[in-house]
Amino acid sequence: MHPRNLSGRQSRLHWLTAAAAAVAAIVAAAPVEARVTRIVIDDVSALTGQSIPYEQIRGRAFGELDPNDPHNSIVTDIKLGADADGKVRYETSFNLVKPVDMNRASGFLWHDVPNRGGAGTIVVEERELGDIGLRSGWQADNAGNTGVPVNRASGTNHWVAAPIAKVGGAAVTGNVLARIVNQSGPDSKPLMVQTNPVPYLPATLDTTKATLKTHTKETVDGVVTEGPDIAPGDWAFAKCDAGNPFPGTPIDNNPANAPGNLPVHICLRNGFDPKLLYQVVYPAQNAYVLGVEMAAFRDVGTFFRYEAADDSGTRNPVAGFVKGTAVRGVSQSGNMVRQFIFMGLNQDERNRMVYDGAWPIIAGRRVAANSRWAQPDGVLELYQQGSEGPQWWADWPDPVRKQPTGSIFSRCDKNSTCPKVIEHFGSAEVYALKLTPEWIGTAGDADIPLPRNVRRYYVPSSSHGGGSGGFAHMPPETATSPICPGNSFGRGTLAANPVPHTEITNVLRMAMRDWVLKGTPPPPSRWPTLAGKTLVDANKGAMGFPGAVPGVPDSIFQRENFAFPVFDYDWGPQFDHAEASGVPTNVPPVIRKVIPMKVPKVDADGNEIGSVPTVLVMAPLGTYLGFNITAEGFHQGQVCNYVGGYVPFARTRAERIARGDPRLSLEERYGSHEGYEAAVRAAALKAFAEGFLLPADRDRLIRQASESAVLR
Repeated sequence: MHPRNLSGRQSRLHWLTAAAAAVAAIVAAAPVEARVTRIVIDDVSALTGQSIPYEQIRGRAFGELDPNDPHNSIVTDIKLGADADGKVRYETSFNLVKPVDMNRASGFLWHDVPNRGGAGTIVVEERELGDIGLRSGWQADNAGNTGVPVNRASGTNHWVAAPIAKVGGAAVTGNVLARIVNQSGPDSKPLMVQTNPVPYLPATLDTTKATLKTHTKETVDGVVTEGPDIAPGDWAFAKCDAGNPFPGTPIDNNPANAPGNLPVHICLRNGFDPKLLYQVVYPAQNAYVLGVEMAAFRDVGTFFRYEAADDSGTRNPVAGFVKGTAVRGVSQSGNMVRQFIFMGLNQDERNRMVYDGAWPIIAGRRVAANSRWAQPDGVLELYQQGSEGPQWWADWPDPVRKQPTGSIFSRCDKNSTCPKVIEHFGSAEVYALKLTPEWIGTAGDADIPLPRNVRRYYVPSSSHGGGSGGFAHMPPETATSPICPGNSFGRGTLAANPVPHTEITNVLRMAMRDWVLKGTPPPPSRWPTLAGKTLVDANKGAMGFPGAVPGVPDSIFQRENFAFPVFDYDWGPQFDHAEASGVPTNVPPVIRKVIPMKVPKVDADGNEIGSVPTVLVMAPLGTYLGFNITAEGFHQGQVCNYVGGYVPFARTRAERIARGDPRLSLEERYGSHEGYEAAVRAAALKAFAEGFLLPADRDRLIRQASESAVLR
């Protein structure tokens, strides 16, 4: 099959007209190992917004893997996904953006990992530099609309079509866990992980083969109070509502229709009680060979970096123009980057390095993507995988979990394919995404040294991904408290945290390019440490958190409500706990140990110290928190998953005293608007001098502070 003839777009398909003799030579020289064997171009369009003419190429890549190749054998169940000839095949989407005139290309290629399959491309700033942007599928589990659409040439979300595991021609089955929380009423409810469907269909609709339990309470540190079990005759895998009451309409659990059949619904005879959490364990089918998705991502990356054409002669549109590469992901997709490197996939089947650089953003763990029944969309809520095995870059022991010494780099260190790594975080990752063992191990008694090819930056007192920035003292009257991310987790009590990540992202974008293309090292790492006494136990006293901050009760600092710990789960004897691979058979798992977090120390205002110089934190208008407090529902009074909060300072001393606020007011700090403007200027100049602010951002922040309404 050859690319479609796209009427009216031939001027943009100039790179498909390679000479026949050259194509013949390419095909003759094609290697025989597993790889991308064919690409299909489905659409080409102009991309606007930058001064350099760009085009966007959307297509699909087809590839095959040899399960016996050591580069692929790490994939769980890979042999169970093989075709009759012993090869494992996949199809995956990709999106490529590039200058129309490749002579204007910079030579730098960003391979972005989609977050839950989302579409997107490189930002305008990168296109102005002439960079190449590649985005391709990596999730094969159908969650979050990443399942293969009926028409694979349509749609913008990314996906991988990977095989399901079979033994003797029959699909494997096994138990899967799902949870329903903060739901009420007679309507059936979907089984979700994060905000996307649990990707596995029931192997049977017979509820006697499953269990449905309730919980009346769960603490942050994993203590569960059970409620009544739901009898098999009182629930069904079905869709129902007031007009179509229990038992409702049974779901279609035919795996051939999986993308259209998700999410799975549960119907209760007596409806859902919002005071209860419902936990179902059921025998499932359609176990995707998830690690194939990771290998497919590798193969797409190496094809566009190294290959001239596919086996049928379709030319690589950027062949010969790529001088350096970096893989990049944000949050869930950043965790994928870490897992990708851990699995040794930065070396392709021809032993070449796939990416020179890697930038996992606000991502402090490895995504669950290489075990049977894994749920890559999970966010480390109770009984979700993701903290297993080494999360750190240098070889380090794991005595608490009795796992071998290792690191994310353990495999690539052996063949010199470890990339240059830049990682940056905010404090929401500490409080709810279990970050700090990456810095200090599970024992939590020493700082793990960073290898020379890793830089780490911590943006203090910031929410997941950063806030909206600006210099607004009080939130607008129309502002609402932020939603707690996760599976119907709730809403916060405090205002949204405005501390941005924009400025550090702009710095690190250029730093990664210069490190890869020129060998220029980035600024020195900056993060809280035990040695610097800026990383402490997760309690109010050790943190130095001020007393009586309005809206922040002492109860939030209790262990059962505060920083989410790492759980050492026992997933059963068929699961490799160091590798996070294999087959989990304990569902739900037993919690063997609770590994508490450390958190950054704070100053007299409650703002974090020992981190990247950040203008809004250095010239604060209030206390910027990496956590918020869940307002109501099942998680009421606990940390509001991974979202931050903001508590403004009083404007005047009299207002502060009337509120009983221990923090100095704006007038006591800055005196006047001009005083605040001077504080911002000093902070911006300091951050710039230390290499953490670009000139344009320095000038913009100073101008915004001058134009703000603070103390006017």
